[in-house]
Amino acid sequence: MSKSIYAYIFVMAVVSYLIRVFPLAVIRKPITNKFVKSFLFYIPYVTLTVMTFPSIIYATDSISGGIAAFAVGVLLAVFTRNLFVVASGCCITVLLLSFIL
Repeated sequence: MSKSIYAYIFVMAVVSYLIRVFPLAVIRKPITNKFVKSFLFYIPYVTLTVMTFPSIIYATDSISGGIAAFAVGVLLAVFTRNLFVVASGCCITVLLLSFIL
């Protein structure tokens, strides 16, 4: 069984290496297409959102508290743009809703 584990690790390493090296090997000249450039610009933000959104929703005892904290966080982020205010507002929202629910 341990031989198959090493085979799995090897295949995963090769696939991971190819995913990282393939764009470098294929794309030699600078990207000039505006659509592709904007697409590549937003990938880190989308990835961070996809990783953190489920954690925000399911971190509380009730899903409704997580959704309310997310909504308050989005509103505070749009209007204040201050991370401390956003984090505090989300925490206070979850705290208040945990007492109510």
